[in-house]
Amino acid sequence: METVPDRRMIHAEDAPHPMAGRFRGFLPVVVDVETGGFNPATDALLEIAAVLIEMQGDGTLMRGETYRYHVQPFAGARIDPASLQVTGIDPHHPLRPAIPEKDALQRIFRDVRRAVSDNDCKRAVLVGHNSFFDLSFLNAAAAREHLKRNPFHPFSSFDTATLAGVAFGQTVLARALTAAGIGWDKASAHSAAYDAERTADLFCLICNQFQPIYRETMERVARLDINLGEIEGGPPFAEPAVD
Repeated sequence: METVPDRRMIHAEDAPHPMAGRFRGFLPVVVDVETGGFNPATDALLEIAAVLIEMQGDGTLMRGETYRYHVQPFAGARIDPASLQVTGIDPHHPLRPAIPEKDALQRIFRDVRRAVSDNDCKRAVLVGHNSFFDLSFLNAAAAREHLKRNPFHPFSSFDTATLAGVAFGQTVLARALTAAGIGWDKASAHSAAYDAERTADLFCLICNQFQPIYRETMERVARLDINLGEIEGGPPFAEPAVD
């Protein structure tokens, strides 16, 4: 007589990655951009960095791999000299290893899509300090370069300025990091990679400190047998998996 396997039994290797359940199927990815101004439609994207977030065995988050690219200004891009004074970037320096905007985004998107798949998530969600700024430049550049496989949610994001304001009473990145005990190197600031990595450290620290609240919530949901996915108020559009 053939034995029918118990469908309730799930082998560990077949179970979804724990990250898939932590943020409703989203994979948080920290992004920082350095630009030639404040208008994503007209101003140059000069640097972009993406930092992956990883989950450890105990459910805590930690900073993962960093991807960082210098970007050539797109044709006709506006560059405000005042922005360059802040960032210290010389867009036309002969030794600057800049690549075309389309290439930079394609490389970032490819690595993020791989991470989304590896974590059994369906989409990435951008994490940034004043995240609307980074997301607006990311979306504008993707549209300008006609890139269709953007793994990031088009409008949702996690803003560490808001989170740090709640957790530490500070919204400026340098002050929030100092208050959190992480530290800040002024000489390294306004590098996309450095800012993204410090933002990732801040995001992980806040999430880890809120972990007891998250666990209590999940226990309450399980105890009351609540299916949050069936509650009205979902997204106004489909969120297909990113392949």
